[in-house]
Amino acid sequence: MNLSSKSISTINILLMLILVMLWGSSYVVAKAILREGLTPVAIATFRFLVAAVLSALILLFNKAHNRTYRLFVERKDAPIVLLLALTGVTFYFIVQYTGIKLANASIASIMVCLVSPIVISLFSARLLKERLTRKQIFGVGIASIGTVVVVGGTTLSLKNDTSFLLGSLILLLTPFLWATYTIASRRILNKYEPFLVVAYVDILGALFLIPFSMAENSAHGIFLLTLNEWTAILYLGLACSSLGYWIWIYVLKQVNAAVTSSFLFAQPVITVLLATIFLGEELTLSTIGGGLLIFAGVFLVIRSNVYGPPSVPLAGAEAI
Repeated sequence: MNLSSKSISTINILLMLILVMLWGSSYVVAKAILREGLTPVAIATFRFLVAAVLSALILLFNKAHNRTYRLFVERKDAPIVLLLALTGVTFYFIVQYTGIKLANASIASIMVCLVSPIVISLFSARLLKERLTRKQIFGVGIASIGTVVVVGGTTLSLKNDTSFLLGSLILLLTPFLWATYTIASRRILNKYEPFLVVAYVDILGALFLIPFSMAENSAHGIFLLTLNEWTAILYLGLACSSLGYWIWIYVLKQVNAAVTSSFLFAQPVITVLLATIFLGEELTLSTIGGGLLIFAGVFLVIRSNVYGPPSVPLAGAEAI
């Protein structure tokens, strides 16, 4: 079946809208429980422990119902899987949640969803020898200017808030971590069953988070979570990670990746709107103008060589 010529059905449109809402709202939910006192490391650890347990149960279920189901990756691929877990879960979410705590949810979504395609294009040109056209180079330049406008302009409008500036600079690391994850994942995505890769990323990523949580003495906090905090953690772990991954794979099997990827560009819009309504975040002209510049740059970069998420996206990673 030629997916490129297949139109997207109403049910798939609804599913993608649900996915965008889930991933767009995750930044807002994370910011809300950060305000309640949970640390970035604690939120990341608890979220992916939930996702890891569910992933492990699904793997065992698949094996029990299909004896030929593959449970392990080859030894030579283990270093790549470890790299994916570190860059896609452990370091990625520590950095993202730290940035959200110091800056805000809106900036986090913009950095992840709009800057990531630019960084991946640059990584691909450098590491995979993929040539960039003049139009794409121009797009990278425009997006870079937009990033400076978002970070610098918003910091100035917030009366030189150094905490916001530091958080924004920390968030700039997330596109590089996501780009590393994306480039590295290309080596094994076509070799293994999709869920197997994501399950290992979730499980190993969660295990690598535990030492960080123990080092800051927040691991015991899982027994002290309030009802609101547990609700938020379960929402992030089950809805945003597990359900979000299922929706993505389900739709991707029926629709061209370029079409499904286009929905994700609405994710920052959802985040900004929800953050403004529920968190009281200030929507500055710098954020709007810089965001539009970044979007224009991304459009130029992907227009001639459509960029989409890897065919096996990080489960629950609110990234493009």
